[in-house]
Amino acid sequence: MATKSSGDVSAVLMRPQNAKGLYVLAHGAGAGMRHGFMETVADRLAGHGIATFRFQFPYMEAGRKAPSPAPVLVKTVRSAVAEAARLAPDLPLVAGGKSMGGRMTSTAAAAEALPGVKGLAFLGFPLHAPGRESSERGAHLAAVKLPMLFLQGTRDKLADLTLLRPLLARVTPRPTLAVIEGADHSFHVLKRSGRTDGEVLDEICGTLSDWFLGLD
Repeated sequence: MATKSSGDVSAVLMRPQNAKGLYVLAHGAGAGMRHGFMETVADRLAGHGIATFRFQFPYMEAGRKAPSPAPVLVKTVRSAVAEAARLAPDLPLVAGGKSMGGRMTSTAAAAEALPGVKGLAFLGFPLHAPGRESSERGAHLAAVKLPMLFLQGTRDKLADLTLLRPLLARVTPRPTLAVIEGADHSFHVLKRSGRTDGEVLDEICGTLSDWFLGLD
């Protein structure tokens, strides 16, 4: 996939035979599109009839640890959405992703509509840094003007739910907040929760697919 400002980056389209929609899935800050979490989510969404388009941000493609500047990340999101639409013009589009990738997608959508995208879905929206509770990073969400789904764990140290809930209550259309009991930012759960990480992934992928297929 070619980006407008940073050359080519890798991307993977996973399209099941019964695909009913396509999720443009951006990775988080510390791991690329081939991280086990990203691959597992793509596999499980395929089982629900949701295709995925995963892509690398330029810094990850180059093997660097520090994320590219936000304008570069936003441009990459726009290029990914355009490429996904080109590869699967018959499928409705939703965009978003894990942590930083999701936030860069919402930042892009807030600045200018993402062509063809019907909604945004976030796998752990990073509202603030650990221990620095603030809702400032979510201020742009009010400008998105699309249906949004937030999948958030109750142990997520990057999203205090007491800050996220009132923030989303002020957004139109009202976003959907799906709270995953006992999950952290990586959707890991403790053994004493009585659930496995695999069961949590089943929950988030099932919730995401139901929400996606329920969009007008």
